[in-house]
Amino acid sequence: MSRYRGPRLRVVRRLGDLPGLTRKTPRRSYPPGQHGQARRKRSEYAIRLEEKQKLRFNYGVTEKQLIRYIRKARRATGSTGQSLLQLLEMRLDNTVFRLGMAGTIPGARQLVNHGHVMVNGKEVNIASYQCRPGDVIGVRDNDRSKRLVQQNMEYPGLANIPSHLEFDKNTLIGKVNGVIEREWVALQINELLVVEYYSRKA
Repeated sequence: MSRYRGPRLRVVRRLGDLPGLTRKTPRRSYPPGQHGQARRKRSEYAIRLEEKQKLRFNYGVTEKQLIRYIRKARRATGSTGQSLLQLLEMRLDNTVFRLGMAGTIPGARQLVNHGHVMVNGKEVNIASYQCRPGDVIGVRDNDRSKRLVQQNMEYPGLANIPSHLEFDKNTLIGKVNGVIEREWVALQINELLVVEYYSRKA
């Protein structure tokens, strides 16, 4: 199953703030379930698993996809953890979300899947498309697409557009100027623990 369709706030209560998954904030601060308030010592494995789950739920990728991204990040030069975050951040659905065209990553994925998003003048309906420096991301030239994006822009998921992106609110056109830098990743995560989690698996 490619998408999580369950209650999102339960996931946020368990894993912490996931800006890409939901804009809502839970009323309760402890994890869900019968033993949510019980204080228990977490194992090293549990800590690494939790960090990995944060990535999966925030970016909306399957286990299979995440393993593919890990393998790709290992082949890249530099830090594997940083390369992994860059690969996930440069996905088209996440880029649409970071431009403010959708309030959440699932919302951005829906925009992409339904053909409302153009990349370099061509319709791209694949959410996992890897954006590259120089890509121009726009909205399909029809009233329905433009109205949808304008409604979403009234309630953006994150306040600031990262330094590697630029967006013109009048023309609804965004541009990718480079690759995202680590400090602009909105998710609070220790990517090294994710790499360690997969060191024996992937």
